[in-house]
Amino acid sequence: MNLQPLTSQRVLRAAVIGAGVFGRHHAAKYLRLPGVKLSAIADSSPDARHYVESHFPVPAVADWRELLGNVDIVSICSPASTHAAIVRAFLNAGAHVLVEKPIATDLDEAEELIALAAKRNLVLTVGHQERFVFAKSGLLDYDDAPFFVECVREGTWTGRGTDVSVVLDLMIHDLDLVHQLVPGALAQVRADGRSVYGELADSVTANLTFANGTKVELIANRAAAARRRSMRVVYPDGEIEIDFLTRTVTNTTDRKLQNLELGDPLWESVAAFATAARAGATTLVRPEEARQALETALQIEEALAPASEILSRDKPRLRRTA
Repeated sequence: MNLQPLTSQRVLRAAVIGAGVFGRHHAAKYLRLPGVKLSAIADSSPDARHYVESHFPVPAVADWRELLGNVDIVSICSPASTHAAIVRAFLNAGAHVLVEKPIATDLDEAEELIALAAKRNLVLTVGHQERFVFAKSGLLDYDDAPFFVECVREGTWTGRGTDVSVVLDLMIHDLDLVHQLVPGALAQVRADGRSVYGELADSVTANLTFANGTKVELIANRAAAARRRSMRVVYPDGEIEIDFLTRTVTNTTDRKLQNLELGDPLWESVAAFATAARAGATTLVRPEEARQALETALQIEEALAPASEILSRDKPRLRRTA
């Protein structure tokens, strides 16, 4: 994709859509970025706008449509079910877009957005920030696939992200990482889940088998009693086990890894996005990769559907391809 670079001396006008926890974090990063001016933050909630006006030196607007055509780059941190419509509007208005995960909640919409960004020569990237941590660790530098991966991501209830299941809310982070570690297509998907606070699943265990034989178990729970965040990757020559809470890595393989430096992956993501927009470059997280994680997430939801009715009758399902 040949992206159109912006003039290097030009100050980039930025905006954030959604003034929740993540939106505020994005806004704080833009305020620190050289060559970037945060122009506005949009949120339909009066309380959220009051918070913005009290804590940020920028205006808060109720309708994000007021910003179309008036910004160069935008972070979209609104509820997942709104992502596609807002991304589409800003791409059509000529803005480069960083959208928090997932890229969309429907494959057709994801593919439409990818094609639109390419047509308009605009950057479209997705907030899979943990990719920056893994890239620095060296875990993604090896081409051979593991034969088993285990991912655990559990946290206490916050009430955020409930417009989608825990699969699209939390597990999709690990799905992105799994697809970086394991090439190829899926052969089998099995899943179990339960709802705790609403109609959509808050706790899901998924078992994937890839065409190359790699098996993956993923556990995601947003209503757990305590936090757990870990990954175990098993190769023929040993195991790599990461505890993200204690920031410890146990490595019995011959692979040379760097220390786990969590740093500030959101800062790296936002800064890399602004740099890519200015230079007309591609980003570490390509939208096609985010689409792949979404496809697997939707397959997991479909595997859940007969037992848990995780998807309502009118919610888009996975589009099957020949």
